[in-house]
Amino acid sequence: MTTTEAPPTNPQRPYRQTRFTQALALLRNTWRGLTSMRTALVLLFLLALAALPGALLPQRRLNVSKVDEYISAHGWWGTLLDKLEFYDVYSSVWFSATYILLMISLIGCLAPRSFEYVQQMRARPVLTPRNLARMPHHRIARTSRTPETIREDVRKQLSGWRKIEREEGDGGFSISAERGYLRETGNLLFHFGMLGLIIFFALGKLYSYEGQVIVQANGGQFCNSGIYNYDSFEAGLTVDGTQLNPFCVKVNDFTARYAPSGQADYYHSNIQYQSGGDLQTGAWQPYNLEVNEPLRTAGDRVYLLGNGYSPQFTVTFPNGQQRTQNTQWRFSNQATMLSDGATKFDPPGVTDEIKRRTQQLAITGLLAPTSFVHGGVLTSTAPELDNPMVAVDVLRGDLGLDAGRGQSVFEVDKSRIEDGRLKRVARQNLAVGQELKLDDGTRIRFDGVNKWVNLQISHDPTQGYVLGFAIVMFAGLGASLLVKRRRVWVRVRQGDEGHAGTVIEVAGLARTDQAGYGEEFQRISERLVTGRKGS
Repeated sequence: MTTTEAPPTNPQRPYRQTRFTQALALLRNTWRGLTSMRTALVLLFLLALAALPGALLPQRRLNVSKVDEYISAHGWWGTLLDKLEFYDVYSSVWFSATYILLMISLIGCLAPRSFEYVQQMRARPVLTPRNLARMPHHRIARTSRTPETIREDVRKQLSGWRKIEREEGDGGFSISAERGYLRETGNLLFHFGMLGLIIFFALGKLYSYEGQVIVQANGGQFCNSGIYNYDSFEAGLTVDGTQLNPFCVKVNDFTARYAPSGQADYYHSNIQYQSGGDLQTGAWQPYNLEVNEPLRTAGDRVYLLGNGYSPQFTVTFPNGQQRTQNTQWRFSNQATMLSDGATKFDPPGVTDEIKRRTQQLAITGLLAPTSFVHGGVLTSTAPELDNPMVAVDVLRGDLGLDAGRGQSVFEVDKSRIEDGRLKRVARQNLAVGQELKLDDGTRIRFDGVNKWVNLQISHDPTQGYVLGFAIVMFAGLGASLLVKRRRVWVRVRQGDEGHAGTVIEVAGLARTDQAGYGEEFQRISERLVTGRKGS
């Protein structure tokens, strides 16, 4: 007797299959949970919650100095927030992850719902139930009209409804009608609008750029030819600053109107601009630039953000040569426009490098548009230019202008004062036309005050798409809230023996939990029973 050995078995194979099945089930359940509408709403709430620190805390991309001040003022707490990327909210890992998960959730949720919606639109209304008396809204009546007359009347009364007719065995007929599919359409439009808004908002961060620049309001010009023309520039991930849309702006003047409290309530600037063919012909186009009324040209927008003052100084050096500079100063008090800054001069005609670095001048101090001096201390009482004065400290020495590192236009390097490379050689209050004289014979005259404006240039090629999807989203929301899904059934049959006439039975059902269908059903059923066209 011969025996056949069983083939060898692998005891690990069922275990591996079980682990694979479990992993597959975990992935399937995770995907179902991620693509549910509930998860999408939770992610949308989390995204709004994650954006709050961006509005409440200073952001590094907008103001680095404010972030540094906040960190130093709050110690370990400020440092912890920095490590958690709370000062770079919109580029942080956790904000980006929430953003991407929301996008995936919406796509995974809308794809199957769209197929279901198409199937529902192609499907015919459900047939008339056997027992219409069980419906929430029901009415039965007897009429002398014939069934065919009633059939024609019902068709006319329900002309805007999707309906299906069915012949019944007792010689009668029934009609099933449905209305309100626009509600589902609005629901899908709302979510597709939200998805489009999210996608194009993200694309805008890739291809957009935004920069700010200060331009003197006495014919000063700015050309959008490169990022080095900006005072600050924020570029999208695909923008390297070499292919900006070319245009030029010339600021001719600036007018501001202030309330009694000192708060500005009107900004206006007469500007001229060149773009397109004007850059070749040299023609300038006029434009009245105001707050919230930007100049739109070459695919960019030019906004008027703010203004300030630029004191003008003329320095007469010991050799008789003169230098005049008009440098913007920043306001330290917005209500009175009390400003501070630094106007820097290189001595002319000095070729010796060491000597030149010991004779550089910086005029620092305060500018008061509407001056008031009390006890020798200068302050400003209003933001308008009315008897302006400056309180200046004149520094002489090495300003570090050619040290190879950039420095603020509004101040000098304080470390050079501390180590003695810059020394104060004069301090005095000056009215317009007054001058002071230094120990080496240099004279500094305060000539007057000019104005400057702060312009913001924004480029966002997806702005129109974002607006379009926002309109679609709100239109869809309105349709989903206002439109009601409802059904109406009509059954017509001959009366029973001994009862003349035709029996008409009407029933209704609201597919959504909204009030008001009872009254609508009464109006519809009254028209269907009587055959009269009502309101």
